[in-house]
Amino acid sequence: MTNKELIMYDQRIEGSVTRIFKAVFPDSTNHYDTLFGGTAMGLMDEVAFITATRFSRQKMVTVSSDRIDFKKPIPAGTIIELVGRVSSVGNSSLKVSVEVFVEQMYAYGQEKAISGEFTFVAIDNLRRPTRIL
Repeated sequence: MTNKELIMYDQRIEGSVTRIFKAVFPDSTNHYDTLFGGTAMGLMDEVAFITATRFSRQKMVTVSSDRIDFKKPIPAGTIIELVGRVSSVGNSSLKVSVEVFVEQMYAYGQEKAISGEFTFVAIDNLRRPTRIL
């Protein structure tokens, strides 16, 4: 890649960073009053999908969740921020890393609670893999 292409690529990655905030209510928690792992994974996949689509501006499908690490429980009554960022790009696939941060509603500061990586493939109108770049 030329310098100009690298700069445009970096700008495209920065322009596709996705941030979503959610409040954690009791209806999305388990018997420990913490966010269900499956609910967290669903939210992460949604943020990853939006990130992949904003980067490629093509039809994208999730093909794998490569690794999800639950580092800290997320209690009811907190706010979470999900941040998606493209981490690598191939011919027809790309990877998106997602971090989930938890913060108290009435205090400042965040802590990373969950991180994971998702792989997406760009598809054409016949649902066949197609080039991204």
